[in-house]
Amino acid sequence: MKMKNLIKIFSVFIISGLLVSCEDDFLDAPAKSTLDESIIFSTVGLAQGAVDGILEPMGQTNSYRGRFIPYYGFNTDVEYNYSSDASGGSDSDLVYYDAKPNNSRMNSENNAWAMMYQGIERANIVIRGLRNFGNPEPGTDFGQLLGAALTYRAIYYSDLMKAWGDVPARFEPITTETIYLAKTSRDTIYKRLIKDLGEASTLVAWPNESSATSTVERINKAFVKGLRARLALVASGFQQYPDGVRRSNDPDLSVQKMYQLALDESRSVINSGRASLKPSFETFWREYNAENINAGGESLWEIPFSDGRGRVLFSFAVRHRSPDQFTEQARGGTAGPTPTVWYDFDEDDTRRDVTAVPYQWGTAINGIAQQELQGIGTWYFGKYRYEWMDRIVTSTNDDGVNWIYMRYAEILLTAAEAANELEGPGAAAPYLKQIRRRAFPAAQHAVKVDAYVDALSSKEAMFNAIVEEYKYEYTGEMDRKMDLIRWNLLSTKLDEAKEKLTNLQNRTGEYANVPSTLYFKYEEDGYTLDIYGLNRGETSNPGPEYSAYNWGEPLDEIINTIYKPGVNVDNRQFWPIWQVFIDASNGELINDYGY
Repeated sequence: MKMKNLIKIFSVFIISGLLVSCEDDFLDAPAKSTLDESIIFSTVGLAQGAVDGILEPMGQTNSYRGRFIPYYGFNTDVEYNYSSDASGGSDSDLVYYDAKPNNSRMNSENNAWAMMYQGIERANIVIRGLRNFGNPEPGTDFGQLLGAALTYRAIYYSDLMKAWGDVPARFEPITTETIYLAKTSRDTIYKRLIKDLGEASTLVAWPNESSATSTVERINKAFVKGLRARLALVASGFQQYPDGVRRSNDPDLSVQKMYQLALDESRSVINSGRASLKPSFETFWREYNAENINAGGESLWEIPFSDGRGRVLFSFAVRHRSPDQFTEQARGGTAGPTPTVWYDFDEDDTRRDVTAVPYQWGTAINGIAQQELQGIGTWYFGKYRYEWMDRIVTSTNDDGVNWIYMRYAEILLTAAEAANELEGPGAAAPYLKQIRRRAFPAAQHAVKVDAYVDALSSKEAMFNAIVEEYKYEYTGEMDRKMDLIRWNLLSTKLDEAKEKLTNLQNRTGEYANVPSTLYFKYEEDGYTLDIYGLNRGETSNPGPEYSAYNWGEPLDEIINTIYKPGVNVDNRQFWPIWQVFIDASNGELINDYGY
């Protein structure tokens, strides 16, 4: 039985009327109980249900499931949401840096902001109960549960700050005196989360060290340390404050201190041997879509959507225009790589064909659909594919596939970035080589791994290579926006993307040798495309069995909607707090940045 289904069973209680749930829960609605906290949090099974219930708000329709995951993280230099539209609209505004407080897609009292705070409130109750009644010590069931609760709370807060910047901080259950709170400096919250995750890392087990950490749907030490390292980089990085884009002024969040913390934590995970890269990039993504949730590999933690909840493939998979041989859900394709991504990859990089897909699945005939080429302006994320699932999705609008929150590749790239900053490019090189060694065939390692990385002799050259490697490794996972912000590269890379798209459209500059005509035929199965002309320089007709396809679609729409023309994206790094929450704050909440 999948752990995601076990989680549904264990969500069984409400405390003080606060652990409430809508009828659309991805975890079964918790039943009311008169059980006292002293009983709940001194009984492992009941406490486990309480901890699992912390995640339940993520599955609400307007929470992570249908709002935060589908919209946060766009648009970047490598990821484009097809909701972008020059004429505007609520969806467009969210992704091309022009969101308004009254955005009709988001401005509701049960939106992601509210659901995140509901999860935080549940975590606060659980943490208090476990501390008071569970005797949570390292190596014990209650210790594991407390570590998980602390981590879940940190996840909610880190996502709140990622999307909104400064937010109200609440680390104790609500009282009548604390119903209304003003925003707290994110620097204060970062420091608290880093402290909490330090405690959590002493309480939870490594992947597969115990039965509690046997799947990627449970919190483990590798993930906790990785999340702590991520927050350290973000806290010390550039971001928009009310007085401008800058690093934190708090000496506790200095680059020296935070990068050292990130390096120590990432090295701890690496040296543990408890997680590793899958030898094949494609195999990893095939197993992810097949819902392999065994711990100890590359995926460190995933949001555990049940089979009837979650919209990961629904939103991001290669597009299926109708029910067909792979799915009864005709969806996917609401976003994809920017058209330049495929051509920026080295042709020998095995990540390319997994990451960027130039076709959709057309309307099925007699239940069978064919792959169909799209214009050069329409690409899909190949990391998410109904055709790689082990089951047929029958739901109208949910696929139940988990959302990967962190994988081991980030640990290696974090180690590379922090080591480069503190110890120089030579210290970073081994970590970057591990990433590239997986990406290229063995015959290419001498040139495209060792020689390539060894030539990065300056700190600047190594940093720029790491920025690029994040692109090749993570396109389609929607982490890029956060990283560009912390590197102070958001506006730079978006403007660079517009210039590159213009060059691709005109076949000039670095894209001068990109073909304007593709040639295709179908393989023996009758539905899989055999394409010639995708690679640079493939301009000759491969033979009469191939059909020609025009690959010269204008890209002006994408160029003009990566971000809204006239908008300063560095003044729109965050969404505004939605008006419904401003109005309900008793005057405590305000929007900054000219919203």
